[in-house]
Amino acid sequence: MTPETETVLIAVGSAAGVGAAGALGVWALARRSIRSALVAAPLVVVGSVAAGVLVSSRAMFISDHDSSVVLLVVAAVAPVALVYGLVLASRVHRLDRAAAERAAEAVAAHERDAAVEAQRRDLVAWASHDLRTPLAGIRAMAEAIEDGVAPAEGAYPARIKAQADRMAAMVDDLLALSRIHSGTMTLAREQVSVADLVSDALATGAALAERSGVLVDGAADGPVLARVDARELGRVLDNLIANAVHATPRGGRVVVHAAASPTEVTIRVTDECGGIPADVRARMFEPWWRGDDARTPRAGDGAGLGLAVVQGIVSAHGGTVGVADVPGGCAIEVVLPRD
Repeated sequence: MTPETETVLIAVGSAAGVGAAGALGVWALARRSIRSALVAAPLVVVGSVAAGVLVSSRAMFISDHDSSVVLLVVAAVAPVALVYGLVLASRVHRLDRAAAERAAEAVAAHERDAAVEAQRRDLVAWASHDLRTPLAGIRAMAEAIEDGVAPAEGAYPARIKAQADRMAAMVDDLLALSRIHSGTMTLAREQVSVADLVSDALATGAALAERSGVLVDGAADGPVLARVDARELGRVLDNLIANAVHATPRGGRVVVHAAASPTEVTIRVTDECGGIPADVRARMFEPWWRGDDARTPRAGDGAGLGLAVVQGIVSAHGGTVGVADVPGGCAIEVVLPRD
């Protein structure tokens, strides 16, 4: 073996030894922190090369001065290797973070899809249950009239009409809720007097209030003009008043008040329900929630869709709806932008 070959083998062996030791160190470091390992890896390469250069220079009897110069040249590469390692670690970190975000988004999307599917199943089950009740009543009364058990000019026709009206209102709320959840609700905004809408809603709710023995009153501070969808905002007012009347005991009072600031319109419906527990308040805007576990509505009750529809319509207008306790009851407040 020639001296030159021996020198090369010694240099390669030294570099390989340092490299192997460094690789083991990088592997151990990677088990704790991949970013630190990526920073250390280029430095290990430079160290391995430096070890090979140092050993070969000694074997070839190069002067200490010349060996130092060669090592300085190799050492100058170390900062470049460090910067490269830092850039590589930063890039890998960004890729890992992006992958984690995509995974989290996928999980969230799956959870949303599962929640939507669960809501759809609940919607079908609850709608079937709540529509079956008035249908059964209509059928029984119609059969009684047909069999001659009840006279056609008696109270049954009026009851049939009331049950049919109740079903029609439920179907209207279902359609509105469907448009809200699907994002297909379109608003026909125009400049309208909210005071007129309040007046119409009070007149509409008067019959229900009279049957329930509740007084319904209200007013607006002036015309209270705003660019809103008059039909949908009228639905909001009707649902809020009906909800307040159902929650207020006989002899109680429901008050509707509308006011405006330069940028917002505020509609406040106050009842005498006695207050709302925190657990009910957290769920009262959920579809089909009636405040208890019973799914069968009492006479005159709604389907539990009214407040969910209110929240959806108000949100579509860019507004907010909230509830607060007041002495003897609670107040639901709707805030809408005027433009």
